[in-house]
Amino acid sequence: MHSHPLKRIALAVFSVLALTHCAQNPVTGDRNFVLMSEAQEIQMGAAAHKDVLKEYPAVAAPALQAYVDAIGQTLAKQSHRPSLQWHFTVVDSPDVNAFALPGGYVYVTRGILAYLDSEAELAGVIGHEIGHVTARHGVRQQSAATAAGVGAVLGAVLVPGMNNQAGASLMQTLAQAWTAGYGRDHELESDRLGAAYLAKTGYDPQAMIEVIGVLKDQEIFAAEQAKRDGRQPQTYHGTFATHPSNDARLKQVVGEATKYAVANPREGRDDYLQHLDGMIFGDSPEQGVIRGNALLHEKLGLALQFPPGWRVQNRADRVTAVSPGGDALVELLPGPRDGKPLDTLQKGLKLDPGARFDSGSLSGYPAAFAAGAQQGKPVVVAAVAFSGAQYLIAGMAKDATVYARERAALRGAINSFHALTPAERQAARPHVIRTFVAQPGTTVAELARRSPLGAEAEGQLRLMNGLYPAGEPKPGQRLKIVQ
Repeated sequence: MHSHPLKRIALAVFSVLALTHCAQNPVTGDRNFVLMSEAQEIQMGAAAHKDVLKEYPAVAAPALQAYVDAIGQTLAKQSHRPSLQWHFTVVDSPDVNAFALPGGYVYVTRGILAYLDSEAELAGVIGHEIGHVTARHGVRQQSAATAAGVGAVLGAVLVPGMNNQAGASLMQTLAQAWTAGYGRDHELESDRLGAAYLAKTGYDPQAMIEVIGVLKDQEIFAAEQAKRDGRQPQTYHGTFATHPSNDARLKQVVGEATKYAVANPREGRDDYLQHLDGMIFGDSPEQGVIRGNALLHEKLGLALQFPPGWRVQNRADRVTAVSPGGDALVELLPGPRDGKPLDTLQKGLKLDPGARFDSGSLSGYPAAFAAGAQQGKPVVVAAVAFSGAQYLIAGMAKDATVYARERAALRGAINSFHALTPAERQAARPHVIRTFVAQPGTTVAELARRSPLGAEAEGQLRLMNGLYPAGEPKPGQRLKIVQ
């Protein structure tokens, strides 16, 4: 086996790189060990940005995008790296999160916007993410993680046309930050930087602490929901997750920014709520919506009923439902456009010997079915030709005992595939945020009764309006509601 010549070159220069890439930190002036220059950081960020937008498309709301970008650009001018070409994007995800890529790419999810209550809080989220970029946290973390396996990664980073591994490594760093943050020290550094950028831009740096309070309330609510449903809670906003609810160190680092504070800081509550009016809440119609554990996809014209009580995750490329015990799942994903369903399964599935394949139909559409095991785990799969495309519906269990218990649920989900009915098409309309001025006597319970959010409406409306867990609106207060 011959080593790739470009990788040999990368290995040969590693000893030099280890010395020359102790780059100066733009924030502290200290020397940090990194495996890339600023130009390479920008190049990698630009490449990964394209991958992010494939997974999380930008929200199709030009006015909202321009508003968020303007806030971000103003903050970035006060940062330690004002000469970077900064990009601020609202991405179409209901997850409650924000994240950043090296090189000046900052993202806020549609989901987090629903729970913020002012422009100052939004600036707090963006300022925190700018802090990660200015301090090069992503680059520093990736460099430390990849130094041990430097041959493959350096070959990818440094040589044009070999950036797939580098991009994957950067996306792994991003994924870790998405779920768990960058670690407490880096998070506090970003809070300190973000608070300073807020104050220098004319916002109250205490908005940073208000944001964390909003997210902690959201986390408590999610945990209560999970306990009620008998499942593990799933939380996002990893970049804030390291903070305790009453964090003295956080208050200290944010308090350092008061030396930059202005006499009358901008809150921008009305402007913020105006820009949120009409924004989708929850699932996007581009990915289909979940109603009562059923996927209703108006754009594709299909529906699928997942088992009651299972946790459904709706992603850009697939929809997955996991059993309460986490030991069985059902997944719907697009298959190859061309070919017959039986060929799709026989050529595309890697099942253990002894698997069975049959042709048939599913709700009147040409289909094929496979049953067997994959590395010993029981599997049932269907491929169905529908509306000029193919879809794969797979069910898997941890072992034979679980399969025996969940067999009816797995097969029932597969057999539920059908074309949207007129009633389902109506139910598939997305939920949107509207603003409403509270009148004397307006209560959250009253608003919840008129909300399409069902049993969780009261809690959600309180969270969205800074009234969690038991606050009530004041007359004249502008509220976010869901229609």
